[in-house]
Amino acid sequence: MYAKALCHWLTITAVAISLSPLAQAADYVGGDEVTVLQGFKPGGGSDALAQLVQPRLSEILGVDFVNEYMPGATGAVAWTRLAKQSPNDGSTISITNTPMLMTNYIMNDAITYNTDEMTPIANVVTDPGIVVVSADSPYQTIEDLFAAAEQSPGTVTIGNSGVGGDDFFTTILLEQAKGLSFKKVPFQGDGPSATAAMGGKIDASFNNVGNVYGQVESGNLRALAVFAEKRLTSLPDVPTMKEKGVDVVAGSSRGYSAPAGIPDEARQQLIAAFQTLAKDPDFQAQAEKRAMNLDVVTGDDYRAMIDKMESDYREIWDSVKDQIGR
Repeated sequence: MYAKALCHWLTITAVAISLSPLAQAADYVGGDEVTVLQGFKPGGGSDALAQLVQPRLSEILGVDFVNEYMPGATGAVAWTRLAKQSPNDGSTISITNTPMLMTNYIMNDAITYNTDEMTPIANVVTDPGIVVVSADSPYQTIEDLFAAAEQSPGTVTIGNSGVGGDDFFTTILLEQAKGLSFKKVPFQGDGPSATAAMGGKIDASFNNVGNVYGQVESGNLRALAVFAEKRLTSLPDVPTMKEKGVDVVAGSSRGYSAPAGIPDEARQQLIAAFQTLAKDPDFQAQAEKRAMNLDVVTGDDYRAMIDKMESDYREIWDSVKDQIGR
């Protein structure tokens, strides 16, 4: 009898423990469903982040996360909605991609939102920049690409994800650091830029590791260098720009923000969920498998990251805007 009672107690306890995150989640002040605004089409880097992160957040918080895709104006359509038209009760958040989150309005006065109208919650990944060329490109090394640009300034074609994106600014930073001039070719996203490089329609694509990793691994693209502090475990044979004497570290970061003024309790619950997520070994393994470089920065630290980035990109844009224009 005692053994049977003990077994029954242990079963109830086990169920209670297994359900405890959901029991806590029922108290999430933002409700039982959270809308996630995405400023880009399904299938891109933001969507890949959502598919990795949000099922786990749902388990932690016990709420459903529902994606709403609002592509347009390099994310500005969604971020304007977030800042100016979304309820600030914790029921709506957005994936926020930097630097585009700020460069949109730094470069275009017609875009009226700004990051002061948002509550940064957490950065999740920072996808380092990378230079890729077609598998049969004559450029075997990054030095080969530099030499071609030195010999014929303004003729070597470099693809980017669009004017104002991280790849666009990375090209400018490299030009300034090396005293080079490339012919910058904007595309509507990283995918088309990588495809153009793969087909030999441009000399190289400045892209992000997470977007092209599969094509590099399959041999369809050749990686010449990465804009990272140190070599990546996913691409150990690819040198960094810093190794080549070019002190440029750049990439695209993706995280989550809410409208300004959400309840502090909702903010703290969301931040705690991301902090819990960051410690999950399975989440870490899945991110590594997908070549997603985890860079979890939460709360006030994410705000500081955004503010510094805005200051840096304003300075870069001020130095080139008269030559480039919008």
